[in-house]
Amino acid sequence: MKKRLTGKEIAEYGLLISLAMVLSYVEYMIPFSVAVPGVKLGLANIVVIFALYRLGTFQAFVISLLRVLLMSFMFGNAFALMYSLSGALLSLCIMLVLRKTGRFSPVGVGAAGGVSHNIGQILCAMVLLETKRLIYYLPVLLISGTIAGIVIGVIAGILIKRLDPKQV
Repeated sequence: MKKRLTGKEIAEYGLLISLAMVLSYVEYMIPFSVAVPGVKLGLANIVVIFALYRLGTFQAFVISLLRVLLMSFMFGNAFALMYSLSGALLSLCIMLVLRKTGRFSPVGVGAAGGVSHNIGQILCAMVLLETKRLIYYLPVLLISGTIAGIVIGVIAGILIKRLDPKQV
């Protein structure tokens, strides 16, 4: 039998989805990828990592999926949805596996999430654009994904410790 969500849980999920959407929008407004197209910070991943450690696997999945869908419907198009969804799903799967092992801190989970998000998007682009040449762009994205993922993981780790010190 499924457990019904309490009002507090619904409010918490709504707050986290909204926060992830705001962080996505803020990131969209930052002209960060001017130097290297496709390079982003992944600010919304702070919320996903936080949810993964604080709420659990299913909740982190729902928050990540709803954020991607809502942002794509509001500000994107079909291609943006496919790229975002492919990166987010691969990233989330990798982060879930690493979190379940208990051997990785939020920093390691964040770094792996950043890298796998970029891999997911490159694979999606290779399929959609029917070219293997995009693989040459992967080293740039792997470096940027690792750096951004570490930063995001550090921030998420600080939030997890401050808001619920038992989790880390």
